Amino acid sequence: MISMSTADRIKSKERVAISSNLFTSSLPNEMGSVEEALLLKPPPSAVVCLRAAAAEAAEACHHDGCPGCAMDRRKASLCGRIPSKELFFVGATSLAAALPITCLFPFMYFMVRDFNITKSDEDIGAYAGFLAASYMIGRAITSIFWGIASDRLGRKPIIVFAMLSVIILQTFFGLSTKYWMAVASRLLLGSLNGLLGPIKAYAIEVCPAEHQALGISIVSTMWGFGLVIGPGLGGYLSQPAEKYPQIFSKGSVFGRFPYLLPCLVVSFFAAIVLISCIWLPETIHRHKVTENHSRIVKALPSQKSHWDMPRKKSLLQNLPWISTMASSCLFGLHETAYSEILSIWAVSDRKYGGLSFSSGDIGQVLSMAGASLLVYQLFLYNRVNKALGPLISSRIASSLSIIVLATFPFMTYLSGAKLSFVLYSAAMMKSVLGITISTGTCLLQNNAVRQDQRGTANGISTSAMSFFKAISPIGAGLVFSWAQKRQDVTFFPGDQVVFLMLILVQLGGLISTFEPFLVLPPVDECS
Repeated sequence: MISMSTADRIKSKERVAISSNLFTSSLPNEMGSVEEALLLKPPPSAVVCLRAAAAEAAEACHHDGCPGCAMDRRKASLCGRIPSKELFFVGATSLAAALPITCLFPFMYFMVRDFNITKSDEDIGAYAGFLAASYMIGRAITSIFWGIASDRLGRKPIIVFAMLSVIILQTFFGLSTKYWMAVASRLLLGSLNGLLGPIKAYAIEVCPAEHQALGISIVSTMWGFGLVIGPGLGGYLSQPAEKYPQIFSKGSVFGRFPYLLPCLVVSFFAAIVLISCIWLPETIHRHKVTENHSRIVKALPSQKSHWDMPRKKSLLQNLPWISTMASSCLFGLHETAYSEILSIWAVSDRKYGGLSFSSGDIGQVLSMAGASLLVYQLFLYNRVNKALGPLISSRIASSLSIIVLATFPFMTYLSGAKLSFVLYSAAMMKSVLGITISTGTCLLQNNAVRQDQRGTANGISTSAMSFFKAISPIGAGLVFSWAQKRQDVTFFPGDQVVFLMLILVQLGGLISTFEPFLVLPPVDECS
């Protein structure tokens, strides 16, 4: 039952339109380009009108008992404040879902070796690539289903089920004693942990329009932080009976299962997040979005309507969403390959072009990269986004990433403090640049679709990205194994070829952010 009378709703809509016109009349009549329109900042007086219009719209369209309407009213009541409680939960959930993906990277090489399935050490990289890819294969298969389910059932049930799957299957992975057991647990975990699409949609839906970039950046921050800190956990906590014999004996459970401890830590954190889901508010509307609501959204000021107006019903006709999804897939392909190659390259022997690091050494590097990532996202990214916008910042970060990648092969000529300084610096810079790209493209994607399509859209993009992330470690592992066998050649020895491949993929992603490959919403749609 709607809580306002028809007459009240009509008056409310008129007030929304009046507030909107106060802003649109202050805009320039002509735009220099589409990107200028995307970067347009409303004057302070218009922000007041924008918030008033949002509050009126939320009140006019409120349905009793609808969690989505309740969330809209809560956002309107914030009056520009950040929804701290909801964003804290978004960050914790994103971290819990990301930790299982890469916590195996530091010990994956040793785990495959302990399974005794390879004929030589040079073949370990290929088997490790298949093991890393199994998670993404599972996620690629089911992400569309989880996205559709979150649009129909709500975000909360999908988040709860995802956390439960992490607790069970991550523990099972740590108990694996055969290669097929490890692959099966990773495949199932990727299939059942359908969180990434719904949590991105949730981050957008709990934030007022002016804080949506912050919401997506927190997802990207904690997801990226999890992808970086996960290897830190794996590096420090794997093989505890060998690293900490004074605490763990070889006859203990952690001596018999040397890779169980980091998996249990991840599962324990996921259990805490699962309990916190009790207080998680739902954001999905339980009623059909009416034409009246569409008119109210279209009446909002230019910049807001550019992002929030209802797009075409079919996602397959939404070219801005499709083009940004394609860019995200290329960047995702690169980031996954980089994460795996960095880990196995650093721990491989120097005679194969590596650094002869231990799992603890590379864990330290990745932990520092994660710490820099957290500081950047919490204190600097919002300023970068406001100054440059998501598109320009992604292009600049992609260009700088190519330069950073070119430095890695030459680190083999360094040692001691010089090597540590250069490697730590490069890893931290690469993490910061990578998260800038992923946050920018994710923000563009989520603002190109309506709320009732957002879960499905994120599910499709997650499936597509997971496919690329599945072939990425397989390809990276095969290339790395091949490269180690040609380390003595003069022209582009093995380690240089590996990073050259990463540079070419990054360059492809950069090209995809320019027209005609990237399609931006036309400015006249905003009117």
